[in-house]
Amino acid sequence: MGKLVLKDLNEFRSFEGKSPPTGEWIPITQEMINNFAKATLDFQWIHVDVEKATKHSPFKKPVAHGFMSVSLLSKMLGDLIEVQSVQMGVNYGLNKVRFPHPVTVDSKLRLHAKITTIEDYADTGVKVTWQCSVEIDGADKPACVAEFISLMFE
Repeated sequence: MGKLVLKDLNEFRSFEGKSPPTGEWIPITQEMINNFAKATLDFQWIHVDVEKATKHSPFKKPVAHGFMSVSLLSKMLGDLIEVQSVQMGVNYGLNKVRFPHPVTVDSKLRLHAKITTIEDYADTGVKVTWQCSVEIDGADKPACVAEFISLMFE
């Protein structure tokens, strides 16, 4: 489904309590997992040692870091919705983050989101609370569920 494109924050406010379109699938590659390990200095074998993970992991392949799933939320939300008048967006925080299901290498993820609240913030911005669920293609549980809070400024 295509990206929801809105003119300004006034139009965006009409989506409070609603869900933007579901995101496109994002494939999770070993290269992405390795790069995330480098960025976070988390080289646990379950993530980066393909041979050992294949042999000894209960998942029989490498697993992405849980924090990799949550770190994709900004990108995934940006792929779902665009407010043309917004000059800058900032991550504000997270609440109630959980990782119900592991993300194995070569999985595909996509975002389901709902805009739960939109509040005024400073002179030209809003604080947005999103209910996010990162679906894994073919899995019965999501990779990540989180209440994500962002700021947008015109």
